[in-house]
Amino acid sequence: MKLPSLLSAGPRKALILLSLLGGLTHAAPRVGTHDGYTRLVFDLPGQNAVTSTAKVAAQSVTVKLGATLKSEQGPLNAPGVTAYAVSGGTVTVTLAAGHSRASSSVLPASGGQPARLVIDVPTTAAARPAAASPARPATVVRPAATSAPTRPRVVLDPGHGGTDPGMVSRWVTEEDVTLDVALRTRAELLRHGVEVIMTRDSDRHLSANKTQDLDARARMANNGTVSAFVSIHVNAAGASAQGIETFYFGQPLAGSSRSLAVRENGGGSLGEELTRKASSTAQNLLGDILAQAKIAFSRQLAQKVQSRLVAGTGAVNRGVRTDAFYVIRNPTTPAILVELGFGTNPSEGPKLATAAYRERLAQSLARAILDFLHTK
Repeated sequence: MKLPSLLSAGPRKALILLSLLGGLTHAAPRVGTHDGYTRLVFDLPGQNAVTSTAKVAAQSVTVKLGATLKSEQGPLNAPGVTAYAVSGGTVTVTLAAGHSRASSSVLPASGGQPARLVIDVPTTAAARPAAASPARPATVVRPAATSAPTRPRVVLDPGHGGTDPGMVSRWVTEEDVTLDVALRTRAELLRHGVEVIMTRDSDRHLSANKTQDLDARARMANNGTVSAFVSIHVNAAGASAQGIETFYFGQPLAGSSRSLAVRENGGGSLGEELTRKASSTAQNLLGDILAQAKIAFSRQLAQKVQSRLVAGTGAVNRGVRTDAFYVIRNPTTPAILVELGFGTNPSEGPKLATAAYRERLAQSLARAILDFLHTK
């Protein structure tokens, strides 16, 4: 399929496809739309510092780099931009009619990522998403107003709550840990100008019906208005099990136990039913290129979160995996589920009960999200 035919799928679908293709060519930008601006990210070669000078004129922004990229050009179907061209050390982005402002910066190589050229083009602010439920609206916290473009929006989902406490051990209860870590993560993201939606900010559920509760949480991730969806949980197993693991949506890896997905999907017969439904969805997505693009970004987010959490806590690294979690099956934005450790482990359980360890988890989680958003 040629690129022009892909672009005819529509702006939002084209954005996802262009982003996926950009990761393959090393020259085409990754493109993301946020409230108030469109962001283009070009990966740069090497690990050394890269200098840049930018100029906005004649409805285009031109950045001259102290590095050489593969020559390439192509259309862009995103608010505020229409095309890009890369020639040696020069990157040019053509702005849409009525747009005459842009900013650029070069982020140094860090955390296994190459250096990146980031170009932001201000656009008309996107509409706010509707509340997930009239009876229990989403909690939205916005950073203090500044003259800078509106920043990305992230959904934090503290797992369980209300009628469903989740994992309970002699040291901790899952609903308490997930909420505390989410609130701490929110505070750090707000400090960096990221808008945060909490699926809950107290010990409550969105619905006493578990299926409706999970559906309401998932609906808060809306493509174009939310940049990432992170569901936070605490694991449970035998006393010897320990470590942190992060999941994105898909079929479980060969040999994986299904008990975790069943438990997080509500447990018992309901958990079995929802896991079967989610597994069927995963199977149906295998041939959908748009869905695979979304899953690719979810995998990137999961890898960054796992790496930061393990580095920040010294916990056992159980890796990044796929599984059929109901709450992340449908969001059209990058969506992951993270298990912060085992509350049933005699070493991790007491740690998860302390404010200091929860703060380390929150700082690491926030930093990973900021890395994913290319936000300092």
